[in-house]
Amino acid sequence: MNNQTTKKGNPSRATCEGIIKRILITSVLEHGSNTHFKTAADFMNYFESLYPASDALTKQVQRAIKALDMPKDENGYFIVNKTVGQLEQEHRLSDVFQEANISVDEMENTTAVEIYNKTFNDSKQFVTDEEIENLSVTISLAETLKYLSDEKLKEFAKENNIPVRSDREKQEKLVVFEISQR
Repeated sequence: MNNQTTKKGNPSRATCEGIIKRILITSVLEHGSNTHFKTAADFMNYFESLYPASDALTKQVQRAIKALDMPKDENGYFIVNKTVGQLEQEHRLSDVFQEANISVDEMENTTAVEIYNKTFNDSKQFVTDEEIENLSVTISLAETLKYLSDEKLKEFAKENNIPVRSDREKQEKLVVFEISQR
């Protein structure tokens, strides 16, 4: 048998999508944000180190990027593990918080009832499981983690068998990544 470091043929689109996500997540975990990948061409060095360079490989990577439908930040870099819809929802939620004059410091000590009332402009004394589910759909996991104290964030990570990190930003990103992979 012939052992080669490069693989024969082109990867499937799904394989390309997985590789692209792993590259982006690694970049974010190592550097805190994606500051390198804006287009399919930025990934080609990685793919060409695994597969023979060809126009077909380039097209497959471009198809994978399109299928992932990843939003971009204000500088044009891909945002991993968020859809365009989730990003728009976060922006709307941020606008609502600004209009309501709600700060993150205030949110850290609030209960689910208070968060629900502020989010849906209501004045309930208690919320049902269904209403909490609606709240969880409205507020993304990444946004919710920002409201937790450092201690609660570490506790949440431990309870979900996620490694604990000393850097809060990296811990939040790791929790989001691990939960999204389940």
